[in-house]
Amino acid sequence: MDSPVDKPKGKAPREAKSLQWALKVGEQRRSSAFYQSIRFLIRVFLWRWLRTQHRGSENIPPTGPVIIAPVHRSNLDAPLLSVCTKRHLRALAKESLFVNPLGAWICAALGSIPLRRGEADRDAMRAARTLLDSGAMLLVFPEGTRQSGNQVTGVFDGMSYLASKTKAPIIPVGIAGTEGALPTGSKFPKRARTAIVIGAPIRAPQGRLSRPELSALSTEVGTRLQEVFDEAQTLVDSPSPARWKSKYRDL
Repeated sequence: MDSPVDKPKGKAPREAKSLQWALKVGEQRRSSAFYQSIRFLIRVFLWRWLRTQHRGSENIPPTGPVIIAPVHRSNLDAPLLSVCTKRHLRALAKESLFVNPLGAWICAALGSIPLRRGEADRDAMRAARTLLDSGAMLLVFPEGTRQSGNQVTGVFDGMSYLASKTKAPIIPVGIAGTEGALPTGSKFPKRARTAIVIGAPIRAPQGRLSRPELSALSTEVGTRLQEVFDEAQTLVDSPSPARWKSKYRDL
C-alpha cells in the first residue's frame, strides 16, 4: 500500500516584533517627526470633525515622568489625547498590533511597546519602568481593556505599582463621546461631540507600598477617574453651542 503523500505545509504565522525592537524604533529621529506629523493631522482634522473640547492641560507636567491614566471607550481615545500636550505620549499596546511589519513600525514610531494581554508580562513592566525612569510620559489605561458605558468598572494595580516604583504622578483623564463616535467594529468616526477633562495629579505615598496600599491607591484613582469622566460627559451633553470651541492656540 502506498504511503500517504504529505501535504505541503502553509506559511508559519508571523511573530510579533520584539519589545527591544519597538523601543529602538521609538527612539529614532524619524519616528519623532512621524509622531508630530500625525499629531498635527489629528489636531487639524479629527479634533474639528469630533468638535473636541478639552480642559485641564495645565495639569500635565511639562517635564519628568508622568503616567497618563484615561478611561478607555474607543480606539479614538489615545489619538485625541495626544493633542492635549506637546510631549511625546508613549503607551503599552496589545502584542497583536506588532505582527504586521508596517503596522508594527507605525505603532513603535508613535511610541507604543508590545504587551502580552492576559499574562504577567514582566518584560513590558520593566520597559515601562525604564521609560518612566528616563522621564517619559506613559499612557496606561487603568481599566485594562476597552470598556463600555459611563461607569469606571475598576482599576488594576499594575498602574499603581508603576507609580510607586517610579514616583511618577498619575494624571486621571476623562474622555467622553468617543464610544458613540467610533463604536466597536466601526472603521470611520461619526461626526459627534467629544470632550477631554484632565484631572489634577495623584501621587503615590512615599516608601514601599504593601498590596493593600496599592489597592487603596488604585481605588483613589478610580474615584478621581469617575469624577473627570462625569465632567467630560457633562460637556458632551451640554446644549450650548458656545461651549463647543476647541482651543488650538496653545497646542
